[in-house]
Amino acid sequence: MKILVVGSGGREHTLCWKMVQSPMVTKIYCTPGNAGISSVAETIPIDPSSISELSDFGAEKRIDLTVVGPELPLILGLFDEFQKRGLKVFGASAEAARLEGSKVFAKEFMARKRIPTADFRVFDSPDAAVSFLKSKECRYPTVVKADGLAAGKGVIICQNRSEAEDAVRKMMVEKIFGASGERIIIEDCLQGREVSFLLLSDGEEFIPLASSQDYKRALDNDEGPNTGGMGSYSPSAHLSPGEHRKILDEIVEPTITGMMEDGRRFKGILYCGLMLTDKGPRVLEYNVRFGDPEAQVILPRMESDLVPLLLACAGGSLKGMDIKWSDGASVCVVMASGGYPGSFEKGKLVKGLNLIKEDDRLQVFHAGTSFNRDGDIVTSGGRVLGINALGETIEVARNRAYDCVGKICFEGMHFRKDIALDAL
Repeated sequence: MKILVVGSGGREHTLCWKMVQSPMVTKIYCTPGNAGISSVAETIPIDPSSISELSDFGAEKRIDLTVVGPELPLILGLFDEFQKRGLKVFGASAEAARLEGSKVFAKEFMARKRIPTADFRVFDSPDAAVSFLKSKECRYPTVVKADGLAAGKGVIICQNRSEAEDAVRKMMVEKIFGASGERIIIEDCLQGREVSFLLLSDGEEFIPLASSQDYKRALDNDEGPNTGGMGSYSPSAHLSPGEHRKILDEIVEPTITGMMEDGRRFKGILYCGLMLTDKGPRVLEYNVRFGDPEAQVILPRMESDLVPLLLACAGGSLKGMDIKWSDGASVCVVMASGGYPGSFEKGKLVKGLNLIKEDDRLQVFHAGTSFNRDGDIVTSGGRVLGINALGETIEVARNRAYDCVGKICFEGMHFRKDIALDAL
C-alpha cells in the first residue's frame, strides 16, 4: 500500500521510519519532509496547510492512507476534504480537532463533561482580564493561555500580577501570537509532575500508548521559555498503575465518549498533557496528533506493526487489537538552533552525522534539516535533530543518546543536559 505522511519534523521522520518497516507498505511519500526523511520516503514540496493541493496529490497517486503529523492541516479540514474524495486519513476531523485548535473550546468541554482540569476564566478583552488579575479571586502563580495555536509557546506561567499583566498585554494588545491571542484563558497554576499520555481512537474504542515524559522548557532544571519540546523518555518514571487507571477512567473515557455524544467523534491520536497533582491527574491541554518529541521515544518501543492500528482508526475498529511494547526504555535528546525558541539563524552545516552508526538501538530523527546547494545537510528549523536511543534501562538509553549527541555539532547548537535525569 501507498502512504502519504504530512509534515516535516522529527515526529514525521519517526512515523516514516516506523511505517517503512511494515510488510504492508510499498511506498511512502512525505510532504514536505526534510533531509533525514528523504532517506526513508519520497519528499514532495507541498505545504501542509495547502489542503486542496494535498488532496489532489492523494487522489492522483491513489494513496491508501494519509497520516497527518502536525495539527494545523487537521484544524483546516484535511480529514474532511480527503473523506469527501474517498481517501482514508489517520487524524481528527476539523470539528474534533477543536480540542487543540481552541483552548477555550477544550476547557469548556472539560467543564461540561466534568473532566478534571484547573479552574479557569475566559476573557475577550484585556481590560477585563487585568481587572480579574487585580481581584482577590486570582491566585498566584497563575497561567495565561492564548486561545488558538501558538507553536507550543502560547502558555505563560506568571509568578505575580506584574508578570500576568505583561502576558495579557503581549497576547491581547501587542498580538505576539496574532489572532490566537484575541481570546485568552487565565487559570490556576497546577502543582505536581507533568506527564504525556497518548492513545489511539477509532471514535469509540481506544488503546493507550506507552507513557512518556517530556521537557518543555529550553534550559536545564526546567528554566527558560517554553518550547515545542527539548527531549523526552519512555516509560514515565512518575506514573503509577493507580494513576494510569484513573487517567483512563476519569479523563480518557469521558473525553472519547463526550466527543461522540457531542457529534464530534474523535478518530486518530489524542494527546493528553497532564499534571499529576496531590488530588489526582488533571488535564493541562489536549493535542490531536502525536507529540514531538514523544513520538520519537514511544514508536521505537512499539514492537507491533503500526500500520494496521492506523488503518483501524481511519476506517475500521480497534476492538480486539492490542500493542506489544519492548521491556526497555527510550530516551530522546533534542539538538536545537541557538536562540530557539526565539529567533535563530538557518543554514548552519551539520557535522558528525557520518560518525553515527544507526541501528536498532540508536536513531537520529531529523526535525529541522535541509540540503544546501552542495548536497550537505544544514539546519532549517529551531529544533534540528532528535537523538533517540533504546536501552535495557533509562540510564543505559540516556548514556547512549548523549554519547551520540557528543559526536554531532553545528554552529550555535543548544541542547539540555538533564533529559531523563529525574528518572534515575
